[in-house]
Amino acid sequence: MPMLEELRKIIAERTGAIGARLSAILADGTARLRTALAPTIAAGRGRYQKLEPRERVLVQVAGALVALFIAFNLVYLPIQGALGGLGDRIQERQHDAVEVAHMMRAYQRLRVDLATMRTRTVAASGDFSLFSVVEQALTRAPGKDKIGSITPAQKAIPGGMTQYSVELKLNAVSLPQVVDTLYGLSALNVPVTVSTLHVTRRSQDSHTFDVEMTCVALGRNG
Repeated sequence: MPMLEELRKIIAERTGAIGARLSAILADGTARLRTALAPTIAAGRGRYQKLEPRERVLVQVAGALVALFIAFNLVYLPIQGALGGLGDRIQERQHDAVEVAHMMRAYQRLRVDLATMRTRTVAASGDFSLFSVVEQALTRAPGKDKIGSITPAQKAIPGGMTQYSVELKLNAVSLPQVVDTLYGLSALNVPVTVSTLHVTRRSQDSHTFDVEMTCVALGRNG
């Protein structure tokens, strides 16, 4: 490591030389400034000595006010501004921390929902038919005669999943029949979810309703 030590010595020597030059320049500038201001300071002191006591008090008061003005503008205001900016930054960081906490809680809820969803899936295959499952359930309750239409569909979704859906319409059903229908769908051995449900009172009979709903099941590919 001799070369490194030699390099350190050279840097230290040059740094010391530069520091010495700067000190000499600063000292020389200070001396010149004092020399240049010496007549003015002396004249000011002479004038101050010639003033009446009352005038001296006024000059002292004016000097104190000027000193306060300088201290206020050059010391207090910059410090206050820095503290104010620091407070704003602290509030901003606190706000960011709260937002991050909300996002983390939302993320945890989504993870739990996703895990639950993955456990409530059917094996996606050519043999599975949500249409048949729902039709059999509706035939038991509220009855085949109440079925207006059943429209099946399916689509692939991210994560290696397939979404099966059935849009169906029931005509002229009573409220107990609506409840029985929903219970029958929830009691199936296939995890079926009712994603939308619209119940409309029939104008011909105020005790019966037309129902539109969408049933969904998720299939896991592979």
